[in-house]
Amino acid sequence: MRTSNPALNDKTFQTTITSTENPMTIQGTVNKTGICLALLFVSASWTWGKVAAGAQVSGALWLPVIGAFIVAMVTCFKKEWAPVTAPLYAVMEGAALGFISALFELRFPGIVIQAVSLTFGTLAALLMAYKSGLIRATENFKLGVFAATGGIALLYLVDIVIGFFGLRVPFIHESGMFGIGFSVFVVVVAALNLVLDFDFIEKGASQGAPKYMEWYAAFGLMVTLVWLYFEILRLLAKMRERR
Repeated sequence: MRTSNPALNDKTFQTTITSTENPMTIQGTVNKTGICLALLFVSASWTWGKVAAGAQVSGALWLPVIGAFIVAMVTCFKKEWAPVTAPLYAVMEGAALGFISALFELRFPGIVIQAVSLTFGTLAALLMAYKSGLIRATENFKLGVFAATGGIALLYLVDIVIGFFGLRVPFIHESGMFGIGFSVFVVVVAALNLVLDFDFIEKGASQGAPKYMEWYAAFGLMVTLVWLYFEILRLLAKMRERR
């Protein structure tokens, strides 16, 4: 099982599948994902309100961003801690997204509801396509998405590194045709990662992974959804700037 989601890679279930009377289920994973998304929404709403009330974002933003990253890394290496770390990640990531979303909304009114609608619309459409067999997570499909995701991650890493020297990769941030085209490509790749996550979760449940893997799988799916939402937000912002 291969997926480009760093939280759900092909070795995840190899060391966790054991004999258990209470194994991971798809419904259990759906329930845990719902809990995490609810926590993320509540946290995002709180920080959104802070920005709306005039709070300064520059310094406050980095605390949840760094905290979410640390918790995500811990979760990846300590999967059995996911029942605690996955909800904690949702709260921290939600706080960061609340700040970021509020800033986008101040500049482009109405953009956040559009991004949220497109994110969950994409999730629903791809889930239906996957369940109907219209999209299949074949090995070639997985390899293609994995390679594209790796390339995007490498490009973003280069952009961050050269950013310390006052440089940027132009088409990542510009609102020209190249910039919008790049964002469309990234959104498509992020969306296709959802298909790999669906396939991975389904196979994990069928192999009888431990119950705590429901939280871990929910965490991995949430990572993809947050990435997809952020890239859609960036794409919509670029399109607004061209008007």
